[in-house]
Amino acid sequence: MSQLMPFEADILLDDRIRGFPSGHDPLPLSRIGEGRWRPTDGIMALPLLSLDRTAFEANVALMMQAVREADVSIAPHAKTPMSPELAHRLVAAGAWGTTVADIRQASVMLKAGLKRLILANETGGAAAARRLAAMLSHYPDAEIHVFVDSEAALAHLAEAWRGRDDLPPMGLLIELGFGRAGLRSLEAAEGVALAALAAETPTFKISGTAAYEGAAAVADPAETQARIDALLDITAGFHRRLRTIVGGERALLLTAGGSVFFDRVLAKLHDAVAECQPSRLILRSGAIFFHDHGIYQRGMEALDARGGLVIEGKTVSAAEKFRPALRAWGEVLSVPEPGTAICGLGMRDVAIDQGLPLPLQAYRDGVRTVGTRGAIVMRLNDQHAFLKVDLAADIQVGDVVEFGLSHPCTCLDRHAILYETGADGTVIEALPLRFG
Repeated sequence: MSQLMPFEADILLDDRIRGFPSGHDPLPLSRIGEGRWRPTDGIMALPLLSLDRTAFEANVALMMQAVREADVSIAPHAKTPMSPELAHRLVAAGAWGTTVADIRQASVMLKAGLKRLILANETGGAAAARRLAAMLSHYPDAEIHVFVDSEAALAHLAEAWRGRDDLPPMGLLIELGFGRAGLRSLEAAEGVALAALAAETPTFKISGTAAYEGAAAVADPAETQARIDALLDITAGFHRRLRTIVGGERALLLTAGGSVFFDRVLAKLHDAVAECQPSRLILRSGAIFFHDHGIYQRGMEALDARGGLVIEGKTVSAAEKFRPALRAWGEVLSVPEPGTAICGLGMRDVAIDQGLPLPLQAYRDGVRTVGTRGAIVMRLNDQHAFLKVDLAADIQVGDVVEFGLSHPCTCLDRHAILYETGADGTVIEALPLRFG
C-alpha cells in the first residue's frame, strides 16, 4: 500500500531526478514501486539516497516505546527529511504533533494536513509576523506554538494577531537558551512572560516554556553535560515560575530535547512537569528516527555512557538498538592507480559537516563483492568521492558502492526524492522531500 499523501501520488518523475532510470518513460510517484528497481542493479541512475523502511520502522517503534514509558510526548522535528509522508507516519505511530523550523516549513506541513505544530524558532520582525499571520489565515483550525525570546518579537506577533478573527490561536513558548537563541536568565524570561501576559487575548496566549539543549554543546563532553544541565535547570526553574504567573488552571507545554541529549531532558525536566500540572513535556527529536553511521551513532554511544535507554524497566544500549536507515549509492568511475578508486558521489550528494561517508559494501552486477573491505573515503569534491582501498582490492569500474552517512539533516536536503527500500533492497516507494 502506498504511503504517499493523495495530493502527491500523481506527481511525475523522470530521469532529471537522481535515481530515476535514464531514458525511462516518466512515472507518477505512486507507481515507482512497480519497477522493483534496486540501487545495485545498474538500472537506477546513480548517485541516489535511500531509506531502509525496516530500519526506520524499528527506530520509530523503539523511540515511541521509550517516550511512552517515560510518560512524555514527542513532536518530531520535520526539518530533517521535510517529508509530510514521514511526518504523518510518526503521528500515526503516536507523536503528539510535528515540529518545524520556520514559516515555510509550517506551510508544507499544514498543506499536508498536519495541523498541530511547534515552530521551534523565533519568527523575526514585524514583516515576518505578518507573513506568518497571512499563511495561518488559511488554517483557522490549526494548533500552533511559536518560540519567543524578546519583548520586541512578542510585540510584532501581538500586532499581527490584533483584531483578527480568521487566525488560529497563537501559543507563545518562552524560550531559554545557551549558544543560540533564547533568554539567558530567569529574570529575562520572567520579563518577557509578564509582557506576554499583558498582551494576551482569547487567541493569543502563553502556552509554555521551550529550550534547545543541543546548542549548548561544546567539544569537551564533561563541559557539554555541565552546560546542558545548567540550561535545563534554568528551564525547569522558569517553568515553575511560569505556573505562578499564569495561574494553576492553564495547561502548559514544556518542550526541549533533540536527538542526542534527550536523556538529560527527561532526567532534568521530569520533576518540573510533575510539579506544574497540568503540564506536558514534549521532546522534539527528529534525526533519531534515521540515525546514522557517524554523529548520531557517536551520540548514542555517549548516551549509553550516561546510563543508556530504559525500555520495559531495563537499560538497553541505544547505540545497538537504533539502526542507520539512510544509504547513499555511487558508482565507481575510475581506478586510476592501485589503492585508489573514484566514485560518482560528492558534496552535491552527501554531507561532510559531521564526517565523511563510510563505504559499507560493494556490488558488481547486483552481487556483493569484497572490494570495499577496509576502504575509507579520503575526501570529496563536487561530484567525486576519493576512496583509499587495499592495494590488492578487487574493485572495478562500474562497481556500485553503498555508503553509510553522518548527519542525515544535511544529506537529505540535497535530494528531491528519497527512495524507500524494503527488506530485500527493492525500491518500494519514492518520497518527495520539500526543502523548497
